Amino acid sequence: MIKKWEEIYKKSIERFPERKEKFQTTSGIEIKPFYTPEDIKDLDYDNQLGYPGLYPFTRGVQPTMYRSRFWTMRQYAGFATAEESNKRYHYLLQQGTMGLSVAFDLPTQIGYDSDDPMAEGEVGRVGVAIDSLEDMEILFNGIPLDKVSTSMTINATAAILLAFYIAVGEKQGVSSTKLSGTIQNDILKEYIARGTYIFPPKESMRIITDIFAFCKDHVPKWNTISISGYHIREAGSTAVQEVAFTLADGMEYVKAAIEAGLNVDDFAGRLSFFFNGHNNFLEEIAKFRAARRLWAKIMKERFGAKNPRSCMLRFHTQTAGSTLTAQQPENNIVRVAIQALAAVLGGTQSLHTNSFDEALALPTEKSVRIALRTQQIIAHESGVADTIDPLAGSYLIETWTNEIERKAEEYINKIEELGGMIRAIEMGYVQKEIQNSAYEYQLMIEKGEQIVVGVNKYQIEEEPPQDILKIDPVVEENQKRKLKALREKRDNLAVQNALKKLEEAAKSNENLMPKIIECARCYATLGEIIKSLKNVFGEYKENIVL
Repeated sequence: MIKKWEEIYKKSIERFPERKEKFQTTSGIEIKPFYTPEDIKDLDYDNQLGYPGLYPFTRGVQPTMYRSRFWTMRQYAGFATAEESNKRYHYLLQQGTMGLSVAFDLPTQIGYDSDDPMAEGEVGRVGVAIDSLEDMEILFNGIPLDKVSTSMTINATAAILLAFYIAVGEKQGVSSTKLSGTIQNDILKEYIARGTYIFPPKESMRIITDIFAFCKDHVPKWNTISISGYHIREAGSTAVQEVAFTLADGMEYVKAAIEAGLNVDDFAGRLSFFFNGHNNFLEEIAKFRAARRLWAKIMKERFGAKNPRSCMLRFHTQTAGSTLTAQQPENNIVRVAIQALAAVLGGTQSLHTNSFDEALALPTEKSVRIALRTQQIIAHESGVADTIDPLAGSYLIETWTNEIERKAEEYINKIEELGGMIRAIEMGYVQKEIQNSAYEYQLMIEKGEQIVVGVNKYQIEEEPPQDILKIDPVVEENQKRKLKALREKRDNLAVQNALKKLEEAAKSNENLMPKIIECARCYATLGEIIKSLKNVFGEYKENIVL
């Protein structure tokens, strides 16, 4: 039969040539005209697919998945001041969001107070400004921390923001044992793709493992890290590279924790991941499944994890900001819907859908509501959440799942040969691979080989954008005044003593989290805490050798 089809196919393309000389995914995987049982004839169902909630978790990390409860519908938000962001959080909760996701401004991300000269012009611009426990109290005013799960997209200053959060919980009468949520806390991808690092890698890894150890005993419901492929993909990686480099980062954190004396099964169950939901619908579904299976194998075979939970790749997805266009921004609603559906079919545990106007400015309430409604329509109207892993068994999906896993494993083995992820980053290997992929993709757009609707095809004359959210410059001045008032009314002797104790702890092997929490309680600022740590750890300066 296949011979007969090949003859018909050849005659057909002689009359109707195919649209492209070569069909391939973003990762360079060849796309065949169609797939048959021959493509997956060697598939071992029990060992490669299995059942939801069981190793190797290809089909999902929970036995019931969305039949019991939907994924957590998070909306990433934060802008201007804590007061303004608090209003947005209450709005989102009223609209049906299930968990909060905090965006911090750039000074907060890289350890500067709002009145620092380095922060000028950036306060409250890309997220909310949090200088102290006082700001965190305002941010969560009226939001019971024992009832809401909170994700914080923060890395270099993650320990401090977590300390502020714990202290807010104490003031609400909520024990740290009842707090649930996630800090991103993934510093390695900052060296690779984003750049919001502060300390050198060794010292950064020490802080991360201190958080692991502290939360194991004191904040057991907290996800201590969200190992992020999202920003790797935003920097221009392929789907395969996103999986490979994210899991390689994860391996480095596991190694560091074990070297710090932790048992793998004591912390691995609280590791979580953060992936990008991109445009190539079928490749994205296969990507999520491949990542889940490969991580399970890594944890069991390389690190000897015994607890099944240690082998689960639980992940959050955010739709791809890099795919949003300023041209015809309403088209982004369609892009986001496709990306969100891929994440759900891939088995995500939580999801943020981007707003259609984010290529222009911070989102308005209307655009945020449309983004949230996109998730709610997928959950309640599409039917895709009523059965588990519905595309399993598809000849194409299983073929691509296998191929993405194989290619990602090749990258991981190469990184291990180079001496691990930190060494690969220092050599510039990972950055160079991503840069090459980004360049090739951009070249395809410029040549017209990759169509971006509204950008290089189907353009229209457009009016300037209306009703976009703008941050008033007065926000920065108000934040500075508030910070000045805080320094005048707090117990500055207590602050100095707490900062001194933190600095001394940094010089030893003592876990830093209790000292950081002590600083938070007496209203030391984020910038002051970072300065104390810089006195011991120094700052990282990028020096890539290609």
